[in-house]
Amino acid sequence: MTSKNSFAQQAPPVCPRHPDTVAYVRCQRCDRPTCPACQVPSSVGVHCVDCARRSQAGRRQPRTLLGGNMVSDALVTKILIGLCVIVYALQILVPGLAAQSLELRLGFMPVVAAQEPWRFLTTAFLHADYMHIGFNMLTLWVLGRTLEPLLGRWRFTSIYLLSALGGSTMIYWLSWPGTESWLTLTVGASGAVFGLFSAMFIVQRRFGRDTSGIMALVGINAVVSILGANISWQGHLGGLLVGGIVSAIYAWAPRGKRKAVGIVGTIVVVIALVALNLLRAFLV
Repeated sequence: MTSKNSFAQQAPPVCPRHPDTVAYVRCQRCDRPTCPACQVPSSVGVHCVDCARRSQAGRRQPRTLLGGNMVSDALVTKILIGLCVIVYALQILVPGLAAQSLELRLGFMPVVAAQEPWRFLTTAFLHADYMHIGFNMLTLWVLGRTLEPLLGRWRFTSIYLLSALGGSTMIYWLSWPGTESWLTLTVGASGAVFGLFSAMFIVQRRFGRDTSGIMALVGINAVVSILGANISWQGHLGGLLVGGIVSAIYAWAPRGKRKAVGIVGTIVVVIALVALNLLRAFLV
């Protein structure tokens, strides 16, 4: 008569994740039986799903020279585009939120900048029409999917937002009470996008690559900004300058102190921009 212990020893092994499936193949790491559905081929034998996941989680992702992630999916770029599209949809589709009404509440206008400072950034998520948002979002996508993996998410986000802030700051400083510019409403992500143009130029210079293409592109956009109607060249200029400064800090930070220098540099730029705007408000 066979005992329970001997019967258990003679029973075929089963997969822990699928108890109804017999599995004679064992994981090379944990030695547990693993069925075909749970087998993950490796360079040495077969691993179970659990061991393969733990191994993948503990593996360091390849980093770029500037601290980015080579396998980044440009998540921040997608989020920024999504936010702009959602806001534009609200502008034109939601009753009671007419485009002009939302722009008046969140767009940048020097006359109310000191009392409503959030406008310095919220204006970058508003757009005047479908061509305006289409051009800006296309440019953001082209530049973002290249820059974000190279720089990393937080550096890319900082460049974008600080460039937007820089664009509004330049508009603020180049507008004067009693003039039309002081009452002019400005919307759009162009200042932030111009900051990304600067970042692309800095990155290419950092790696010793040809920068003639990006310089020509910036030059064309600069001419359009100056000669075109209803285009804020001041915002473009501010975004270009701030984006270049922040990108240079990230690009030439010492490798061993890249993160620390980047964080300190970002804080310094934020403080400088806030101080400039406070000074401008005091001088008015």
